Amino acid sequence: MSAGASVVQVPETLDAWRMVAARRQFEGRVPLSALARLEPSLADADGECRFTLEFGQDPLQVPFVELAIETGLPLVCQRSLERFVFPVKTVQRLGLIRDEAEEAALPPGYEPLLVPEDGQLRPLDLVEDELVLALPVVPVAPDSDPVERTWSASEEEQQAASPFAALASLKKQ
Repeated sequence: MSAGASVVQVPETLDAWRMVAARRQFEGRVPLSALARLEPSLADADGECRFTLEFGQDPLQVPFVELAIETGLPLVCQRSLERFVFPVKTVQRLGLIRDEAEEAALPPGYEPLLVPEDGQLRPLDLVEDELVLALPVVPVAPDSDPVERTWSASEEEQQAASPFAALASLKKQ
């Protein structure tokens, strides 16, 4: 966070372009239970997410919002089927664009964020989007033991899986 910037509670919607011009910063907390799109992926909705939003322009005059998120997501380990907390700590710089054609002009390291025509952004939607993207495809607790088991296919299954099995049966005829 840069010195001299005022930090205030996050409103439900923000005018992206006014926030960029004023170089505004916001700090907030949201209970995980308030994030409807994320909740079905969680073991439960206990906990909260802390986040900051910092609006500004980089030296190339590219308008951005930098989103920093810190939370622990309660997930179900797919190995042990037990609840564990998946730590998320991320900083993402979103380049604000008015249309998709502007996306190509964004510097490396910026994710495009298409701002609606009215300029209104919903900060909690941005936070929720980042958390949904942070979810592991297969949640596995770091301290769970791998399943040590080999499954061998029967001879029938191996033959059925062979692309030449059908040819072999034709040749026998």
